[in-house]
Amino acid sequence: MPRAEERQAEAVAEDDAEGIRISYVLGRLDRALRLHLDEALKPYGITTPQFTALSVLRRRDALSNAQLARRSLITPQSMFSVLKALERKGLIERQPSPDHRRVLFTRLTAAGLAQLERCDEAVDAVEAELLADFSAAEGGILLALATRGVRNLHAGLEGRNGHGESQLD
Repeated sequence: MPRAEERQAEAVAEDDAEGIRISYVLGRLDRALRLHLDEALKPYGITTPQFTALSVLRRRDALSNAQLARRSLITPQSMFSVLKALERKGLIERQPSPDHRRVLFTRLTAAGLAQLERCDEAVDAVEAELLADFSAAEGGILLALATRGVRNLHAGLEGRNGHGESQLD
């Protein structure tokens, strides 16, 4: 970011953030984003936790219930319900682990991938609304800083250099 933009961003941040904790602002953003995602995904018959689970499986196939729950930020009990719904819809399949018969590995089906791709358009629209008055550079900076914060708290999103070891993985 050029120096003038940095100074302007710092001045705006100081004015806007006086007395407000970043944890509060991020919490508000999380809640608002969740409400918008719920509404955007409703026409597809998918909940936000279901979309999250499908998205995680697209990036990392063949996960156990516990692994998927950690990566989707919900409890294993809640993930069990999410997976049952996705399985009923034919969007995932579950198969026993060859090493541990009680562990089931979950994979996306072709129908699951197709549904996820349709939902991506709705999620893209929510993200576009979130970033509506951001420049492309500011959107990239927001993503980079938020990702770094997640890594600093050891909550996943491991980078190529191996940093960001997660308590959630």
